[in-house]
Amino acid sequence: MAKSKWAVDASHSSIDFSVRHMMIAKVKGTFHSFEAQIEADAEDLTSANILFQVDISSIDTRNSDRDTHLRSADFFDSEQHPTMTFQSTQITKTSDGEYAVTGNLSMHGVTKPETFDVTFEGVGKDPWGNEKVGFSAVGSIKRADYGLTYNAVLETGGVLIGDEVKISIEIEGVKQP
Repeated sequence: MAKSKWAVDASHSSIDFSVRHMMIAKVKGTFHSFEAQIEADAEDLTSANILFQVDISSIDTRNSDRDTHLRSADFFDSEQHPTMTFQSTQITKTSDGEYAVTGNLSMHGVTKPETFDVTFEGVGKDPWGNEKVGFSAVGSIKRADYGLTYNAVLETGGVLIGDEVKISIEIEGVKQP
């Protein structure tokens, strides 16, 4: 298969995350507004060009007060840093349909290399004749690496918010003409 351009089908895609809360539970959230520019041979990502852009203000943890706090200068500071981006720099096939996708993640004014494990989920045509492709990705980052250090020490020991953020991405793309 040759390289094709793929647009994200937002109604069938998601960028989700989870982070430890009070050392005993996890808070989960999602970003509702994002886009990607993907140029790839869907069945061999090793030569793909991938660029994601996420609208920080679209964060949703199912708690409006917490979401407002996450947008504030204590965390993402979405007025000063409205987007998070990921630009692939190296893609390595790790096994059949499995890849390590490394790229530059930029958020909160900091850019660092990060690697995500990506699975090719398949390709097919929808009932309207559109060619679709599916990918899943998982990875984790450290909040502190991006200057997101707000926290509180708990009376019982430990901290309010964990440093590791686990990320899970589901992408359904539609082939562009």
